[in-house]
Amino acid sequence: MDLTLAENIRKYRKERKLTQETLAEILGVTTGAVYKWESGMSIPELDLIVKMADFFDVSVDALLGYRMQDNRLEQAAERIQNYVQKRDPRAMTEVEKLLTKYPHMFSIVHGAAEVYIGFGTINQGKKELHRALELLERSLLLISQNQEPRINEHMIYAQMAQVYVLLGEKEKGLDLWKKHNVGGLFDDIIGVSLVFYLHRPEEAEPFLNEAFLQKIISMINTVAGLVLLFCSHGDYSAAEEIALWGIRILESLKANEQICFMDKLHAVLLILLAHTMICKGKPEEAANHLENAAVIAKAFDASPDYSLRSIRFVPSVSEAVVYDTLGTTARESIETIISTCENQTLSRLWKEYSSHA
Repeated sequence: MDLTLAENIRKYRKERKLTQETLAEILGVTTGAVYKWESGMSIPELDLIVKMADFFDVSVDALLGYRMQDNRLEQAAERIQNYVQKRDPRAMTEVEKLLTKYPHMFSIVHGAAEVYIGFGTINQGKKELHRALELLERSLLLISQNQEPRINEHMIYAQMAQVYVLLGEKEKGLDLWKKHNVGGLFDDIIGVSLVFYLHRPEEAEPFLNEAFLQKIISMINTVAGLVLLFCSHGDYSAAEEIALWGIRILESLKANEQICFMDKLHAVLLILLAHTMICKGKPEEAANHLENAAVIAKAFDASPDYSLRSIRFVPSVSEAVVYDTLGTTARESIETIISTCENQTLSRLWKEYSSHA
């Protein structure tokens, strides 16, 4: 059994910005003792391990670096998940049992908070929501233990904001969302909250506009990824359907006939659609899509426009510009996609139609 006690003592001490001398003073030991613990030359007595775990706000097993080898936690998690799916309040009893056993384990504390958020939302129960807040605040103290990339400090604060809104403290929730809106992550919920709860549409407008634009780009990226994913699975019908859906969305977002950045994205999706048609054994349909892509790409590259003036619904951000990472020109972007598809027929047909466009 491998333990990482020495490394963990050093890590948690440095996170608290403590010197070895200061930690030694807090624990009532010599500086030399702390040095030996961190260098692995000796192991602290059990009572000191417990004292350090309490001081660092971590569980003893987390301080030791010990991971349970049995499946008790996994079984408990499955049991709680089953209760949650059935909206059975016994889920809260189960998480309280785990919290008693592992009060300083991040995964338990944060998971328990999410259970209480769920039941507080369903039942509009203030008791459950207040308990969720307590656990979220505690999980922030334990965040250094977190090993789940999708969870971070900003996401936990966003969950706290959600709870405050549910409790009727809408301004407090809004302030938290704004404070932790890294990279515009919460633009949409901030905008919705300002319009829906606080009736401040003018303040909401820039948040909603930015959210709308980011979601467009995110949606097209996702559609492109799914087309390739479905093709890799041999599900060409699904690939065709989602590519066509993405193209319809792009077409519906153009405010006028003027060439704009949306046309460049349109050409890329047409290439992916052509790839799908070749995989389906329909080269004639693929040729039509390639021909259309070549015409659109040529028009865009003749007068490239990366502004957002021609996009519907977001007039107040008309001066903004947007770029992609596929290539500077539409042709470069298309050839990047073709290279990714590794489809010789697609490559041959594109050379033919792009030279005639």
